[in-house]
Amino acid sequence: MIGRRQFVSTSLGTAALAVVGRSAFGQVGGEHEHDHGSDAMEACAKACSDCQRACDACATHCAHQLNAGKKEHLTTLMTCRDCADVCAAAAQIVARSGPFSKLICGPCAEACASCAKECEKFPDDEHMKMCAAECRKCEKACRAMV
Repeated sequence: MIGRRQFVSTSLGTAALAVVGRSAFGQVGGEHEHDHGSDAMEACAKACSDCQRACDACATHCAHQLNAGKKEHLTTLMTCRDCADVCAAAAQIVARSGPFSKLICGPCAEACASCAKECEKFPDDEHMKMCAAECRKCEKACRAMV
């Protein structure tokens, strides 16, 4: 059982850490980064998140195509899964204005370009066309960040 003194002491310590952490974040660049380019960062995070969902859906579509005997969808299945993972990481880092935001946007743009290229090999497939379009949007948003 926690005593009153211990509770008050712990509460004050936690409050002090919160204040120190908040002021340190503002000085390190959190507020500064957020002021400059926040629109580009928000657009990039949204594009990455949208692309991640499109790639996950497309990978599921490709799995169904594989199950139906269409072996040419194996490459796009693998590409979409990897692209979705890269986009998910980029969306998280950029959304929180992390210090590696610009660092991850380069590889994310490359992954999206490769994924779009693979999906564009199936111009008559609506799932693949939609995925390629989302990948191209994400690629563009990530390149704007870099």
